[in-house]
Amino acid sequence: MEATGRTALYVCSVLFIFTEVSSEFIHIPTLVHHGIEGKSLLLSVETHFLMDEAEIQGTWSHTKLSGTRTTLVTFTKQAAITDMMYRNHLLFREPNVSLLIRKLNQEDEGDYHLSLNIEFHNKTGLVIKEERTVHVTVDVPVSIPMIQKSPSYAVVEDKANVTWTCSVERGTRVVFQWLRNNVAVGASNRYHFSQDNSTLLISPVRKEDKGTYRCVASNPVSQGRNSRPVELNVYYGPYNLEVNSVQGLRTGEVFTINPGELVFFECQADSNPPNSYVWISKSRNATQIITEGPRLEVRSYRLAQAEEYLCRAFNNVTQKQDEAQFTLVVASLGTVLMSIYNRPFLEQKRPHRSGHEDATEDFGIYEFVSIPGKMESAQASCRSLARLESIQDMHTTIYDVIRHVSETPSHSLLE
Repeated sequence: MEATGRTALYVCSVLFIFTEVSSEFIHIPTLVHHGIEGKSLLLSVETHFLMDEAEIQGTWSHTKLSGTRTTLVTFTKQAAITDMMYRNHLLFREPNVSLLIRKLNQEDEGDYHLSLNIEFHNKTGLVIKEERTVHVTVDVPVSIPMIQKSPSYAVVEDKANVTWTCSVERGTRVVFQWLRNNVAVGASNRYHFSQDNSTLLISPVRKEDKGTYRCVASNPVSQGRNSRPVELNVYYGPYNLEVNSVQGLRTGEVFTINPGELVFFECQADSNPPNSYVWISKSRNATQIITEGPRLEVRSYRLAQAEEYLCRAFNNVTQKQDEAQFTLVVASLGTVLMSIYNRPFLEQKRPHRSGHEDATEDFGIYEFVSIPGKMESAQASCRSLARLESIQDMHTTIYDVIRHVSETPSHSLLE
């Protein structure tokens, strides 16, 4: 029984020592306050001891950003003395030693220091000292930002710079951010920001810079405020010029059509403003303008005739142009058969290729052959082509179309 009593006394002693070492007699929930100019701010203090069991003595002091320190309040449990200069500006909250600042202004910024001495009645002569520092900032809420663009009109890519400016009528310690199409814009070799981010310079402007711009302004007491959106219009192009048709058979840049078939070709390019288009016919090193506009109509009855065309796109603002050339072949009937003489027959069974994988693999001598009544046929072997009596009528013309082939024609082609 005696041993049990000694153990309990030991445990209580340990707990008492632990409590003495780790006790926090006061607690300040927030050590940094972002106050709003003209509003009140409470520097709240929580006491973790019974006031009836102790005597207290302390001070609240204020250190301004300039370094000047002033004692604001001196207090005990029974009374508080506030500096006469701050009587109407401060309110000392008894008995929990909190301090209320009325109608904040810029002069109230800085560090507020609480120094508190505590003497418990059952521990006369033992004074416990507690000190805390609270940092206070005072800001004006941010007004809706205003955005400006210079120049205000549309610009030509690679020839112009654009300067964006964001400003606010009210607000302190304002932080600016820029968005394009609701995505944040960061610094790069063409995007340059001022020190406070209120100005954005794009130099030079390019096609990818077009879009809707906004600036966002914020500070410690204001969430992001958005400006009105402003559009940046950039003149560019032409880019990615293409000639397409939904009719006939296309192989690379060669279109094959039936005799007498009316074919429509569309010329398209990415450009702002829209391009002007010219269609040109090329024949024996001579060129002739056929029509203008993005669409070309062609109807031809000449069998196995190869005609070369060119679409030229021109942007009147950027003064840039691009061209796309293609060849039109008219074959008898609607089925076009293709045979490659300088490849093994098994290679012909490979899936269709776009013509862009390896240009050297496309070299060869092609024959366009029409077979009456065989509309479902897509290709034929060299043997089946050799049985056709009309094939020799087409050798000369088709070989002229693919005249860039450097290999020597096979014996059957020369007969």
